[in-house]
Amino acid sequence: MDRITAANEVAFRIGFSGHSGHLRLEPLPPVESSNPLRSLPDFILPPAFPAETSESLKDILEEKYLLPELDPHEFSVENSGRQWVFDWFDSAKVHLEPSAPRSVVAPSWELPFRRSKKTGSTGLWDPSSVQIDVTELIGGPQDSGTLGRMPGPAKDFVRGSMNNRPFRPGGLDDSQALERALPEGACNGEWVREVINGGVAQAVPPSFKKGLELGCLKEFPYHWKYTNEQLSAAQIATEENLNRYSVQFDDLFKKAWEENVIEESRSDESSETRVETKESDAIDTVPEAETRESDVIDAIPVAEGEETEAKLSGASNDGRQKEGEVWALVGGSEEIVNHFYELVPDMAISFPFELDRFQKEAIYYLEKGDSVFVAAHTSAGKTVVAEYAFALASKHCTRAVYTAPIKTISNQKYRDLCGKFDVGLLTGDVSIKPEASCLIMTTEILRSMLYKGADIIRDIEWVIFDEVHYVNDVERGVVWEEVIIMLPRHVNIVLLSATVPNTMEFADWIGRTKQKKIRVTGTIKRPVPLEHCLFYSGELYKICEGDAFLPQGLRAAKDAYKRKSSSIVGGKSGTKLGAPTSVGATQVRQHDNSGRDKIQKHFKHQVVDNLSGTSGGHQNSWGSRRSESSLWLLLINKLSKKSLLPVVIFCFSKNRCDKSADNMTGMDLTSNSEKSGIRVFCDKAFSRLKGSDKNLPQVVRVQNLLRRGIGVHHAGLLPIVKEVVEMLFCRGVIKVLFSTETFAMGVNAPARTVVFDALRKFDGKEFRKLLPGEYIQMAGRAGRRGLDKIGTVIVMCRDEIPEESDLKHVMVGKPTRLESQFRLTYTMILHLLRVEQLKVEDMLKRSFAEFHAQKNLPEKERLLLQKLRQTTKSIECIKGEPAIEEYYAMASEAESHREHIAQATMQSHSALQFLSPGRVVVVKSQSAEDHLLGVVLKTPSATNKQYIVLVLVTDFASSTHTPSVSSNKLQEKESGNFQQGYFIAPKGKRGMDEEYFSSISSRKGSGVINIKLPYCGSAAGMSYEVIAMENKDFMSICDCKIKIDQVRLLEDPSQIAYSKTVQQLLEQKPRGSKYPPALDAVKDLKLKDMDLVERYHACNRLLQRMAENKCHGCIKLKENMMLMKEQKRHKEEVNALQYQMSDEALQQMPDFQGRIDVLKEISCIDSDLVVQLKGRVACEMNSGEELICTECLFENQLDDLEPEEAVAIMSALVFQQNKTSEPSLTPKLANAKQRLYDTAIRLGKLQEQFKVAIDPQEYARDNLKFGLVEVVYEWAKGTPFADICELTDVPEGLIVRTIVRLDETCREFKNAASIMGNSALHKKMEAASNAIKRDIVFAASLYVTGV
Repeated sequence: MDRITAANEVAFRIGFSGHSGHLRLEPLPPVESSNPLRSLPDFILPPAFPAETSESLKDILEEKYLLPELDPHEFSVENSGRQWVFDWFDSAKVHLEPSAPRSVVAPSWELPFRRSKKTGSTGLWDPSSVQIDVTELIGGPQDSGTLGRMPGPAKDFVRGSMNNRPFRPGGLDDSQALERALPEGACNGEWVREVINGGVAQAVPPSFKKGLELGCLKEFPYHWKYTNEQLSAAQIATEENLNRYSVQFDDLFKKAWEENVIEESRSDESSETRVETKESDAIDTVPEAETRESDVIDAIPVAEGEETEAKLSGASNDGRQKEGEVWALVGGSEEIVNHFYELVPDMAISFPFELDRFQKEAIYYLEKGDSVFVAAHTSAGKTVVAEYAFALASKHCTRAVYTAPIKTISNQKYRDLCGKFDVGLLTGDVSIKPEASCLIMTTEILRSMLYKGADIIRDIEWVIFDEVHYVNDVERGVVWEEVIIMLPRHVNIVLLSATVPNTMEFADWIGRTKQKKIRVTGTIKRPVPLEHCLFYSGELYKICEGDAFLPQGLRAAKDAYKRKSSSIVGGKSGTKLGAPTSVGATQVRQHDNSGRDKIQKHFKHQVVDNLSGTSGGHQNSWGSRRSESSLWLLLINKLSKKSLLPVVIFCFSKNRCDKSADNMTGMDLTSNSEKSGIRVFCDKAFSRLKGSDKNLPQVVRVQNLLRRGIGVHHAGLLPIVKEVVEMLFCRGVIKVLFSTETFAMGVNAPARTVVFDALRKFDGKEFRKLLPGEYIQMAGRAGRRGLDKIGTVIVMCRDEIPEESDLKHVMVGKPTRLESQFRLTYTMILHLLRVEQLKVEDMLKRSFAEFHAQKNLPEKERLLLQKLRQTTKSIECIKGEPAIEEYYAMASEAESHREHIAQATMQSHSALQFLSPGRVVVVKSQSAEDHLLGVVLKTPSATNKQYIVLVLVTDFASSTHTPSVSSNKLQEKESGNFQQGYFIAPKGKRGMDEEYFSSISSRKGSGVINIKLPYCGSAAGMSYEVIAMENKDFMSICDCKIKIDQVRLLEDPSQIAYSKTVQQLLEQKPRGSKYPPALDAVKDLKLKDMDLVERYHACNRLLQRMAENKCHGCIKLKENMMLMKEQKRHKEEVNALQYQMSDEALQQMPDFQGRIDVLKEISCIDSDLVVQLKGRVACEMNSGEELICTECLFENQLDDLEPEEAVAIMSALVFQQNKTSEPSLTPKLANAKQRLYDTAIRLGKLQEQFKVAIDPQEYARDNLKFGLVEVVYEWAKGTPFADICELTDVPEGLIVRTIVRLDETCREFKNAASIMGNSALHKKMEAASNAIKRDIVFAASLYVTGV
């Protein structure tokens, strides 16, 4: 290469560093000047290198390229990559792409309200440019590996691929997964020593099964060099100064960083501070410790937008310093609302109405780039925040993702937003404009994109979670937590939720998980206030207005109920048998609130509607039907007169919705023009149906209802019928809508009035009362913003008036808290095991369920360090041969055996025979170190089920005071070295009834206990206590008895009797021992259990070994045992804290270990937790149970089936209804059904074997439902939809939903076949998908295509 001559005549050469081709300058020997006489330097530098010869060059080449030398410069911290000094590009035989630059010049973005003083002459903002590192520019979508990842093929841009690694989740910076990814030999330097010392080389890389043998490594000769050169005085002084002022590099870097930050913050605020000081010198300053955002902002001039923002930022920073680790910040102040248009002068989108306070706060924080949690009631305007996030993404040329829990919400949002933004839609069966900047998708789709590392995630700036309270859903709530945890750090979060009590807790969890501040805002004010009424006997009774309950309205309704009940009772004798009963009289007997009665009633309604009702035998049922119909007519006429239509009537049963609507035969609520509009709309919507599908019974029936202004909405409707009902209701032509609760969750269509058919529902397991959150969600549909001043909510009362407590609970009670539904799934485990850098433990730690435990970790860490710093006193052995640890271990084990034997023997029949009055016993002590000596006073009887025992308390009594007999409180006493014996109080201090002695009472006791237990006192210098206890509280039974006087101890208490009893107990204590000898467990108590007898002999052997130990009989034994006990306790506390801070303490860790063992057993992963081919196939299964689907494929259960038969059997994986009619199957299908069921049972037993909480029968029953096998088989063969509906009692809507999900399952099986290399299965799944994809089942959504 050409030399570059430097100014001081020192030449350099240019070398390339690494594959990226960065330049490196190396000094070369100086070159003689071309004209040395022209200018001579002041001095000539010595040559940098000695003269090179052919031998020296050979040595250099061999040393550099042929010997396995480790270059210290190459392996230093500053230069971590390998370097080559030869011309890499000229030696390359293939064309190489140019490497990316390490740094680029990019414009620095500033907040809009900070640009006012920096605009150019044209009035446009002229951004300043900064030089930044490329890694910072793409730092958002950081790959989970240690190396960057090139974008994949275009076909995987949106959905991702199993070959991609997921992006590193935000907030995992403190994870140790990256450290653990490196082999131990690479971390501890063992591999470096192997290379230097030579020998047998490692041939098998980590996680590989085979390697490549390349022979042995040559030993590299090395030696240490020592220099004895004398240093000059100046050099010595310099080194001393360096050592004197030397600091750690980390400390120096930290200090420089802090100074830089402080200087930047000072420079940013200096000009603003000076302006503020000049304009408002008289403003009182607030102490920094007490500064809040609102206090600072109130003192700021209105005209200066920049100063306002500066103060906002300053207050925010102060708040963060005060709050420390609090990640959820309650957003907003009056200043943001008052100066909103100055703070956000250039809004990304304008709205044609004045924004509410919480909307302004949320938009302000979105402009700042913060994540936002908005909690507000239904119809309060949360969608404005989502639209502004879309607008910001369009403005910044990034992407925003809107996720919803229900597909209907996704379709409706697509229709609402496609006219405003560039919107795409991604659901399980629809993919429209996936390249759009604003994407609407279900949460499951986003989870799949995150696990598969879709490249589109690099562009996402905002993710909007709508209906966040859906996280409480047992089945799908885990998806929300997974997505929130997996989102990369560059993605900001917008959460929209109904009002919940623990908003701050949930936001704090998200902020702590993602390591970013979450701004919480919202409102509890409803845009349209609600009034709640009861409807009974044709009248409305207002019982609640706003949040205030009105008891007088409830009393009026109860008075009307009493009057009606009395009139029914009075006229009962005149009623005829079988005459129509009063309103709801058939439900009077249903007061026990049992689920069985509800089911019987539901079945009865079905039977009633199938009967003609004209014969005398069924006249009572026909009367009930007429009364139900008349009740709805009465209510709707009442609402119509009061202009309270349209109304949504929530019935918690699909059948009840249909029957209630069909019963309203004589009601017509639409005008002629509305009828015409409904007819035209229905004709347009249903024109896309083919042939007989237009004349389906459901389509015809719903059209007839719609023309009369009556609608039905539930999951059993066909999707296109449901969309027609929703659109007509939004147009206002449907006046009465009978709906299930899914309408409140999935459709944004408020009404004037909401009616609850009942306040109880069946949740899939049992009948229960509505929760406050459910009631509030549905009641929130009442009141149309801008049209109604007040919304009306009505509760139907048929046979009784609800209790006041129940009404208060649902109407003004607290909504349901957000609770974690996080659970481990095999798909989650396999996805995380695919990438070594992401651990399942990290996912578990960051779940909402572990939030409080992880939040307390810093405190536990401080406590652990404190415990570790504590020094325990060392044990000094006077004999010089310490054996106290062995002695303590034997004593502990012997005590454990003795307690176990005592607990068992105390329950035996022989022991109970010894526990008679007067028997001396040893009792467990709850507070004292030693156990207590006592005597049995009374055995259990019919009135008293416990033993009455007198026990001696260890403390001594005071010498100046004796408590009276009636004393019922244990007195405080000073301990002293008093001799055990009698203690007689002076005569003047004795009670009138006390004597020096008393004879044994001759009166026979009645068995009544006249003292209040526990009974405390003092006698004979000892404190005693009379207590009641179970036989399990006895430690041992002594071999002696004493005489007691039950009458004077329990019935007519006397101090003399207690004194004599205490004296006798003290006499039973032998010298040198605390307790009298105990009854032998084997000889006396006849212990026969083999395990207990073995423990008995083991205890005796330990006692014998303890007697032979050197510590036995030592004068310091007691002291050393106490020290040993303290050391053990300290060690146990440290171990407990370490366990609580470890991964093993996680709640779901046992379940995780069990599932890992299951995956190993079925070969989804190997012993090193590396995902195998079977595991990769299981990762593709999302619609059905992953293990059953995978085993079905690897056992080739679909090979002998035709495509129609295969897709029919696969329907069992996605169908969800429990009770259906039994399908009629061909022998081939019946055999395939049995095979699949046997596979599920085998997998269930395997999981049960590895301690996974699963019942095999329940596992197979929950994951395989064969109710639609015949229906899907006929559909795949080409049978019309009207004909397949006759084969089952499953509603049409559920049939369509199952077949749509089945198409997604076919796609997953097709991808699995590609991974397995099974081309026959791939073709079969493609044919099966084509067979079911036709006609009404896959009719396009009206929201997507329009009408």
